[in-house]
Order: sequence, then C-alpha cells, then structure tokens
Amino acid sequence: MMNKTTVSTLIAATLLAAGFSASVSAHQAGDIIVRAGAVTVAPNESSANVLTLGEFSVDNDTQLGLNFGYMLTDNFGIELLAATPFSHSVSLPAPGVGEIAETKQLPPTLVAQYYFGDAQSKLRPYVGVGVNYTNFFDNDFNAHGKSLGLSNLSMSTSWGLAAQVGLDYQVNKNWLVNASVWYAQISTDVKFTAGTDQYVFDTDINPWVYMVSVGYTF
Repeated sequence: MMNKTTVSTLIAATLLAAGFSASVSAHQAGDIIVRAGAVTVAPNESSANVLTLGEFSVDNDTQLGLNFGYMLTDNFGIELLAATPFSHSVSLPAPGVGEIAETKQLPPTLVAQYYFGDAQSKLRPYVGVGVNYTNFFDNDFNAHGKSLGLSNLSMSTSWGLAAQVGLDYQVNKNWLVNASVWYAQISTDVKFTAGTDQYVFDTDINPWVYMVSVGYTF
C-alpha cells in the first residue's frame, strides 16, 4: 500500500504537470516557427492530346519539406514552404509508350495565414492563401522517349495561386507536430521536338501537396 509520502509525491507531480500543461502557450506575435518533415507532391495533371498518344501523366514524389513561419499577431502569420527538389516521371498512356521523360522541380510557396484560437490554445488549425512559383529543370527524355524520336525537352516556369489548410499541436513550449495540405495552380508550356517538328503543349500540373512534420518555435 502506498504511504502518505508516496501519495503526496504523486499528487504534487500531477498538479505540477497540470500546471505546466496549462502554462504552455501556442503561437503568438513575434514567434518564428520552423517545421521539417515529409512532403508529397501529387499532381492533378491535364493536357491536350499529345501526338494522338493521350495526355501527359506525371507521377507523385516525396521529399524533405521545410517551412518557415512568422507570426505577425497571435492570429495572423506568413509562411514560406520549401523542399528538396522533386523528381517526376512523365508518361503517355498509349500502348507501347509509357514512361518517356524525367523532370525535376522546386515549388516555393509563400502564403498569408489565419490561425484559429488564441495564444493559449494548444491546438491551432489554420488556413492560408498565397502564391506559388515553380521552376522546372533537368528536363530530359529517357532512352525510350529518345527511341521514339523525341528530343529537346523544356518546361517553362510557373506562377500561380496557392491555398492551404493545416493543424498545429503544441507539445510543449517549443515543440509542435503539424499536418498540412496545399493546392497549387501550376501550368507549364512543355516544348519538345518530334522528328524534325517542334511542339508546345500547355500542361496543368495543379498538385495537391501533403506534409506531416515536427516544428520548433523560437
């Protein structure tokens, strides 16, 4: 059976823990928030019929995601999403065609955010809206694409609107866990040569972007 000292110690520890939990504050004006985790880009692509072979298809990719936030007030903030470069395979659906090219892209996204709740709320859902810039690079047809007579692949940069929803849970004074989703408008002119003819296809990527991360508040 527990003696009085043990019971008193447990009660004191419980009260101390409760007091600590109550004192934990979430985001407030002036806070800098850095989050890092896994981010997946899932394209929702569409294009015209490419050389009667169907529309371009672009696969998903997961990379290290980083975002940097600053709280202007207890409820309003700004955030920059960054990541290591995403790599995507590009395919056409016609029989015998399949994967024909590879591309890489960096899609930094800047948003203005509104956080629900207040500085004492451990759970802070938020929404954001802003702008996305995407730079495509290392665009090239693979051996199969080249065997079909395709060459000189390039993809133009893109500016578009972006929207975001997310949720922070403040574990303690500095650490938090986060889940967030973005939708970005990304359109690019895909240029290439087939045989001796040059083609340009306006292609919408318009991905959903999913991120699960841990964060630290300064």
